[in-house]
Amino acid sequence: MTIKNINDIKLAVIGLGYVGLPLAAEFAKSRDVIGFDIDGSRIAELKDHNDRTRELSTSELGLATGLHFSSDADDLKGCNCYIVTVPTPVDTAKNPDMSALLSASELVGSVLHAGDIVIYESTVYPGATEDDCAPVLAQQSGLSYAADANDADEVFHLGYSPERINPGDKQHRVTDIVKVTSGSSPDIADLIDTLYASIITAGTYKAESIRVAEAAKVIENTQRDVNIALINELAVIFDKLAIDTEAVLKAAGTKWNFLPFRPGLVGGHCIGVDPYYLTHKALQVGYNPEIILAGRRLNDGMSQHVADRLVQAMLKNNINVIDARVLVMGLTFKENCPDTRNSKVFDLIQHLADYKCVVDVHDPWVAAADVPETLAGTFTEYPIEDAYDAIVIAVGHSQFAELGAKALRSFGKEKHVLFDMKYLFRNFETDERL
Repeated sequence: MTIKNINDIKLAVIGLGYVGLPLAAEFAKSRDVIGFDIDGSRIAELKDHNDRTRELSTSELGLATGLHFSSDADDLKGCNCYIVTVPTPVDTAKNPDMSALLSASELVGSVLHAGDIVIYESTVYPGATEDDCAPVLAQQSGLSYAADANDADEVFHLGYSPERINPGDKQHRVTDIVKVTSGSSPDIADLIDTLYASIITAGTYKAESIRVAEAAKVIENTQRDVNIALINELAVIFDKLAIDTEAVLKAAGTKWNFLPFRPGLVGGHCIGVDPYYLTHKALQVGYNPEIILAGRRLNDGMSQHVADRLVQAMLKNNINVIDARVLVMGLTFKENCPDTRNSKVFDLIQHLADYKCVVDVHDPWVAAADVPETLAGTFTEYPIEDAYDAIVIAVGHSQFAELGAKALRSFGKEKHVLFDMKYLFRNFETDERL
């Protein structure tokens, strides 16, 4: 039976990570929502109002009175609208890894009824929702998908509304960011847009089609990636010219249309991943995306550049690099966030280990139990004073800024190098900056 209005919707959110949990909690302030995740330990924590991602506080989870957590697929059978918010990473060859998305589609397909709506929020290449996910839903459910179907029997409907969550950002929450929506038919698109508009105070934007919405999402982070790659390349050039990059950017920034990007490591599950989804599709249709891939190569190489810069600075200060103790401050992919997925700080640590440095890592946002075994250094909860030949501020956590350069230097030996990658401190307070 086709859903006539949003009051008929019985909602489930599949995947309760950085994207799914805030979305489910917001909907659950005004309606019943099944929050589903295959991770039973995650469900147990959430039932105790404990969010390991730190996106929602205990009190915020308490406000989501209609949210019911489950890892049991049987609990989804009473729903008729499913929002899928699972990760879409890349594999070791930088190809899209759709396994979680297709597994979620199989799960939803197993409980799908005629007239139900499935909305995807995961980042994909244009066409993935209808070309890759829809066939899985159809096979599992025995239903069919027709893009222009409204009241036809034995069909399901699709939507795509790309996530725009910025982990760790308390100023731009899910309701504060304009939501792009789309649907498989005009009526379904209107219904989906109305559903999101019921919680998104910043407003919604209804795209012309699912493919347009998919493409809009994947270029958002591709644009940022290319812009950061340009600034990273400029930083490398200015380093060779012995010019302070930050000083140049501040001067250029006085022009009204100069974009305020800064150099640095580009990791995480968005900017460092999404461009590969677009380039994958471009190659499939016979186009080699030169600028996008060049930007990716440059950004992926910045961890080596930082390691080289640090070693050069140590040598200039007559510090022996072999067996030198280096403290890396920060492990996550961005500031004020516990997410270490695809963090390029891991690459930096490995490059320093390749130089035979002894690396300690400190991050107040990461629990020791959550540090991957692949870490080339030693994770320490309490850095030792007067112990390090070099200190690298790799992530701009607010705790590091609050400590101040003097306190950070107390971890260093009498002769050491302080490399401020994140411009937390003034130039004269540090020895090296990007």
